[in-house]
Amino acid sequence: MDSILVLTILIVIGSLAFDFINGFHDTANAIATAVSTKALKPRRAIILAASMNFLGAMLFTGVAKTITKDIVDPFTLENGSVVILAALIAAILWNLITWYFGIPSSSSHAIIGSIAGAAIASSGIAAIKWSGFGKIIQALIFSPIIAFTLGFIIYSIFKVIFKNNNLAKTNKKFRHFQIVTAAIQSFTHGTNDAQKTMGIITMALIANGYVESSDIQLWVQASCALAMGLGTSIGGWKIIKTVGGNIMKIRPVNGVAADLTGATIIFGATTIGMPVSTTHVISSAILGVGSAHRLKGVKWDTAQRMLVTWVITLPISAMLAAITYFILKLFF
Repeated sequence: MDSILVLTILIVIGSLAFDFINGFHDTANAIATAVSTKALKPRRAIILAASMNFLGAMLFTGVAKTITKDIVDPFTLENGSVVILAALIAAILWNLITWYFGIPSSSSHAIIGSIAGAAIASSGIAAIKWSGFGKIIQALIFSPIIAFTLGFIIYSIFKVIFKNNNLAKTNKKFRHFQIVTAAIQSFTHGTNDAQKTMGIITMALIANGYVESSDIQLWVQASCALAMGLGTSIGGWKIIKTVGGNIMKIRPVNGVAADLTGATIIFGATTIGMPVSTTHVISSAILGVGSAHRLKGVKWDTAQRMLVTWVITLPISAMLAAITYFILKLFF
């Protein structure tokens, strides 16, 4: 069998594996607050998240096109197939490591850093399209800051509106509404995260001469959406525990504020075709809500550990990808 075809098949398999892992790695982001407040039982929460992730992934492609063409040029990328395969392997490794330790790291940082690291290992620093790459990095950096701020504002508004209401009754009403916000957040997760692997597969198809444009093939979209949905159905209990309980004690009113914040930021990024980290956005939204609720109630040691992981993910994944590229070059 032709080596290019073999590499393309391996990339498709690797991409779907990454999407599957991303599904159970990031499931917690969308449903952690709903599970921790008992608005949804874990099994129902995961079924809801899987369904809405699949639907979101099937309806949008803008982020996929950004990944395909704005980090590196797939039409001129040297050893493109090996670069992409190395990036996938590195991102999967980092996702599994952070999942094992229950750390809500960013799959987005991992795959974007891995693509950059493998491309630099292949063709040097000139391989990166700095204008597009810079915009992606800006989106990854500023989205958590905006999420923290918006979460703080939304919960502050809730406090003013419901200050004279009975707390128990208010939380009971919000617990029902939280089912809706969890569904919305799962949908927005699918509109952004699943598209990253659609872009990677399309990049490989272009680099290997199978397609001539960055338009996303229907089979690519459907397979990535399905892989994300299946991965979501597995769940990510370690990360659910961190996001849903180890940042702050979440009540339904807190959960709704955080869910609305996360969904707004993620879907806003999707509409302009920018990949963001759902992990960063949702965790930052919870931190913003917690700060508005009671500053001392936030477990800042957990937040600090998450921040360290966020900072190191991109350079470590880039380094892992570069090493993986040189290893793969021995075989291809």
